[in-house]
Amino acid sequence: MNAATDTDRIHGGPDSSVETDVPGRLDRLPWSHWHWLVLIGLGTVWILDGLEVTIVGAVGSTITKSGSGITITTAQVGDAAGIYIAGACVGALFFGHLTDRLGRKKLFLVTLGVYLLATVLTATSRNAGMFFIFRFFTGMGIGGEYAAINSAIDELIPARVRGTVDLLVNGSYWLGTAVGAAATLVLLDPALIPLDIGWRLCFLMGAVLGLAILLVRRNLPESPRWLFTHGRAEEADRTVSEIEEEVEAATGEGLSPVDESITIDSSARVGLWDVVRTVFARYPRRTVLGLSLFVGQAFLYNSVFFTFSLVLGTFYGVASNDVGYYLIAFAVGNFAGPLLLGRLFDVMGRRVMIAGTYLLSGAMLGVTAYLFDQGVLTAMTQTIAWVVIFFFASAGASSAYLTVSEIFPMETRALAIAFFYAVGTGLGGIVGPVLFGNLIATKRPGPVAFGYLLGGILMLLAGLAEVFFGIDAEQRSLEDISSPLSEVGEAEPAADVSKAPPESLQRQTGPAPVPRRWRGASAWAPAPLASTYPPGNPYLAGEVDRLVAALEERSPQSVTALARASSARSWGPGRLRQALRSGVASGRIRRVGYDRYAAGRRLEGPAAGTQARSGE
Repeated sequence: MNAATDTDRIHGGPDSSVETDVPGRLDRLPWSHWHWLVLIGLGTVWILDGLEVTIVGAVGSTITKSGSGITITTAQVGDAAGIYIAGACVGALFFGHLTDRLGRKKLFLVTLGVYLLATVLTATSRNAGMFFIFRFFTGMGIGGEYAAINSAIDELIPARVRGTVDLLVNGSYWLGTAVGAAATLVLLDPALIPLDIGWRLCFLMGAVLGLAILLVRRNLPESPRWLFTHGRAEEADRTVSEIEEEVEAATGEGLSPVDESITIDSSARVGLWDVVRTVFARYPRRTVLGLSLFVGQAFLYNSVFFTFSLVLGTFYGVASNDVGYYLIAFAVGNFAGPLLLGRLFDVMGRRVMIAGTYLLSGAMLGVTAYLFDQGVLTAMTQTIAWVVIFFFASAGASSAYLTVSEIFPMETRALAIAFFYAVGTGLGGIVGPVLFGNLIATKRPGPVAFGYLLGGILMLLAGLAEVFFGIDAEQRSLEDISSPLSEVGEAEPAADVSKAPPESLQRQTGPAPVPRRWRGASAWAPAPLASTYPPGNPYLAGEVDRLVAALEERSPQSVTALARASSARSWGPGRLRQALRSGVASGRIRRVGYDRYAAGRRLEGPAAGTQARSGE
């Protein structure tokens, strides 16, 4: 990293090198409504995928009935799930390559259009052949979305909350699941809607939601990180300046200057062979890690979820129009995992949380497989077991996308995501549904229990891969985790091992974080006074000052009133609570009741800033 002034933000020389501070400027932005716009416009694609998968899982037992308007068997429903995944794999590779070449914005508009058209055509299917073709192209659109959207989100979201936001976004898949499940309770009820119309309306729901997302997405900018690595540094600077103006207007506060920059060779062009060499030769350990995480979660999820209604109907006698109730409970548990555990991926770290969620969910699935084989479960207890297992598995599965989007260089990010999604999902996601469809068709619990056991083993192996090969990427800039291939001066490849933040990052963010301490029954999370979120947060001292100033004007205040008085709502997820903990620990803020605080003693001199930054 090299220093750069505001007036010398971008320049190129005869050697085509361009110096830019775009990454640092994006990472230091306070949370604002602009970031919410990014999440709504880009992150909601997972709602569409959840809706699609839920619909197929729910209508599986409906469309196989006589009078449904389509000729398809139970085994073919499982085949259709595999074909959808195959389409997603092809779409991820095809559109992922184009995303790195043509830009994030062009492709996240095109892929959404492909999805819209294909899902509408799915609703017109009359036989298994038509259903297979349209599901393939629907999958292509969704697979392309994964590569384009994961790249864009990680490149636009500040590093300090990237893990929290990524898990929340990927976990929103289950909001789509809940919506789809609730809708099927009405649309698949033959007493309300004819059998041959209800399931078609289910697919049309996705098109309506996709159209609304498209309208929001049109207003989002191209990724500035992609722009400056593709010879468009001036446009990248202009784009970030517009974002900064919008954020400043929304938060009502000025932005701190950035003195960190990176130098890129704007004439460098990265080909497909460079991507292959980067993935397999430069970062072989990271490649093993990514494949392990994707294969494990893909096999588990696609096996269980695509055949959800078939298991409930075949082994527990649950009527097809009642499956939605069980799906809603299942979806709530899955969304709760990333929602409640997501912050810990930034606080406790990637390695601990990813390995923990994979290992725990794999072990519990093995126990459930045994109970299923013994016939001691009911539809209710089976669903409860799934809810508990997938509370952890959902957070782990979401972290797989986060991992591969963080640990590879900027120029290869979209194609790397596509590669791991395609290979991992192809091995785990295509084989899984087809295998389980045939296992369920035997109508014997033993073969199905074997399938569950196999899924648990794959999750355990993925967890062990994270233990040995995991990268400590929390709170770090994408460029620090993996230097861009076109970075000037990057003569030697970075070591393919987990490493501490570079010295330049430590200088920028202040003192090293306080070691985490653990306390008795609450040992699953950092103790409140020892938590560092983000570690060495350069904004924490100022945030504590603003809270103290608001409390000195009027004490005591509730957390809600204090957030309003200090404009803390724009700081980002978890920042207000961290500032309060730091203020209480230093004595500048007193807790006087449940969620009520008052001004404490005033600290003078440099000690105030030091204590606020360290959380001591």
